[in-house]
Amino acid sequence: MKKAKKIVLAGIFIAMIVILSRFLAIKLPGYKIGFSYIPAYLGGMLLGPIYNAVILGLADLIGSTLFPFGSYFVGYTITSLINGTIYGLVLHKIYKEELSNKQIIIRLICASVLTQILVNGVLNTFWISITQDKAFFVIAGARFIKEIIMVPVHVITMFPIIKVIKPAVNKFLRDDND
Repeated sequence: MKKAKKIVLAGIFIAMIVILSRFLAIKLPGYKIGFSYIPAYLGGMLLGPIYNAVILGLADLIGSTLFPFGSYFVGYTITSLINGTIYGLVLHKIYKEELSNKQIIIRLICASVLTQILVNGVLNTFWISITQDKAFFVIAGARFIKEIIMVPVHVITMFPIIKVIKPAVNKFLRDDND
């Protein structure tokens, strides 16, 4: 894929993440449930770890600057950078490869477990404990339950999306010299 296409896609994914996370998310005390993971997964799949880390990092910076939920904290941006990298490492070029449904599901599970449980469950809980001055282990239990529940939700929603867009991606986004 040419650099211009990558930059355009990155901009689209940043806009989608900001809109989905800031305006179309369900906000509960201590939790935010939304669909911003969809463009994050797709960015990792199409653009790889470096671009996707930048996408998620910039989306966090733009979203927290233009539409803040509270004061800015760099820890959440670090979490976004790590998540973008993981999605890119696990899912990159999945659209090019001839993978079975089982292989796609395994990659989705790996990406979701790493990001939801390890990064969001541990790291974001740590950031929340710092920013809200709460004991880590007091909030960790409920947050881990939410993150564990989100793993199958992500896999179940992303699998059909990937299956549907894979032919379109192969047809319209690939270059001859890819």
